[in-house]
This record gives sequence, C-alpha cells and structure tokens, in this order.
Amino acid sequence: MTASTTRRTTAARSRLAAVGAIAVAGALILTGCGDQTDKSSDSNTADSSNAPLADKLPADIRKAGVIKVGSDIAYPPVEFMKDGEAVGIDPDIAEALGKQLGVEFDFQNGKFDQLIVGLQSDRFNVIMSAMNDTADRQNGIDSDTGKKAGDGIDFVDYFTAGTSILVQKGNPKGIKSLDDLCGQVVALQRGTTSEGIANAQNKKCTEDGNKAIKLQTYDTDPEALLRLKQGASVADLNDFPVAAYNAKTSGGGKDFEVVGEQIEAGPYGIGVSKEDTQLRDALQAAMNAIIENGEYTKILEKWNVTDGAVTEAKINGGS
Repeated sequence: MTASTTRRTTAARSRLAAVGAIAVAGALILTGCGDQTDKSSDSNTADSSNAPLADKLPADIRKAGVIKVGSDIAYPPVEFMKDGEAVGIDPDIAEALGKQLGVEFDFQNGKFDQLIVGLQSDRFNVIMSAMNDTADRQNGIDSDTGKKAGDGIDFVDYFTAGTSILVQKGNPKGIKSLDDLCGQVVALQRGTTSEGIANAQNKKCTEDGNKAIKLQTYDTDPEALLRLKQGASVADLNDFPVAAYNAKTSGGGKDFEVVGEQIEAGPYGIGVSKEDTQLRDALQAAMNAIIENGEYTKILEKWNVTDGAVTEAKINGGS
C-alpha cells in the first residue's frame, strides 16, 4: 500500500501463482472485527534454550520471550483470523522465525494506517502486515505531500508482491488497465499503496482530459471487496496474492477475477523502529536461516505463492 507513510505494496513483475483455497466469504464477514480492535494470538511455542539465534535478540525481548507484532489481520491469505487465531503467510513465517530466536510472535490487530504510529509509540515491537518496504516509509516521508512526517522505520525484507486490479466475475465494465478506471467508482483500503496508485492514476486521468476516478476508501480491504461484490464499484486495487486469493475463493470463484498485469513490484518488509537495530539484525539473521534451511520455501508452497520468494533477507531493500 503507498499513498501515505503507512502503505502496503509497490510492484510490476510476473504474476504470482493463484493462492489458497479457503472461502473468502468468511474474510468478508471478518471485516468488522478485523481491523477495529486488538486481538492477539500466539504464533508459536519456542524454546529459547534450543533456539540457535536467541542470543542475537535484545536482552529485554529474550527475557520476555515475546515479540509483539502489529498487524491488520484482515488480509487473506497474508494474515487473517480463523478460529480466533491469526493465520496466513505472515503468521507462518513468524512461527518459523520464533523457532530460530526462541520467542513467540504475538499478533495484535490494528488498522493498517495506524501500524507505524503504534510501532513508534512502542505498542508493538515489529510490524508484519504485508507492508511494502519503500524509501518514503524508511525516511518518514508522506508520499502524498512529499513532506517529512516522522522518523521513518527500518525493514527486513521477506517477500515480493505487486498491485492488481480486481473486478466482478466476467468483467462487465471491460476494465483492462488503470486507464479504464477514469470516471469510474473504485473501492480500496485506505492508507495503502493501492490508494497511492489510484491517486497517481487520477492525476493522469484529469491531465489527459478524462473524468476523475470516483475513489471510495475504507478501513479494511473486505469492506472494499463487499462494495465491488455488490456492484457499487467497478474495481478494487490490492496486492496480487490477495486479489488472486479472492478471485479463487470468494463465492467459489464466481465473484471476482483479476485483470491486467501487476502494476508494480516491490518487497514486503518486517517493520522495525530505527532505534532497534539489534532486533532488526536478529530478524534478518533468522529470516536468512529459514531461507537456507528450507522452512521458508515450505511456507510459500503451502500458500501457493512461491513466485514471491526472496533469496535473501535484505535490510531496507525497497525504493
């Protein structure tokens, strides 16, 4: 996401494999509880005495045995609630990291556009929420205004994804690219890269003499999906894994489809405060360890998103 300093994705690379097989109707129902309140779930049970990288963690976190994770847990298949627990790509990766570090990753729910604020106010230790690592976020720049908005955060990169256009099944409005959205109603999640892409396209629409996009923004992606499903918008912009998951699962695959190519491509990163360099470096070491031992690949295979794999965990690799 991109419009502000707390956005989700930036990307144009080959399509990711279609994802998952859990009905997204449940995800739509989860909208109300997904982002509005704090819920936490233990992502793993790790034994620090057997954890190979436990000594790399800051002493206070090692003593507590928990890394608090800020996340918008309404974004299947990356993270979503099932039977009262956070599940998905991010929680599975967090569990594997926990085994390396000897701590549990405790996912705590929050609105996506407030996660960086929560991190910088010490509500969370890290962010794992399909958040794109971008230069603006690293430097605390508001992408809409280009002005300094905060101290910025660091990222440990762990996945690559792009932004896609999701439309109703059968594509009744004939949407093929961003240019086709001029003059149309588009629904999407507030504070995301998708919003930034839509705003940039809106400017292009008006400069080319076309009507502006009628943009509707919501706290959660399921809310935007519901508007599309009801025919109140012609498209939703979101990360490709999420778009593909919804196209495959919602209504048994009868509600939505993905059109066009991915619009941009960039890394998801685990967000860490600039001051927490020891925690950042410990997470990087743990990510590289699960990449090397094959656990990372198994997780991506489980969710059918291996095209988004990285070969190493870079720090601040986004641009």
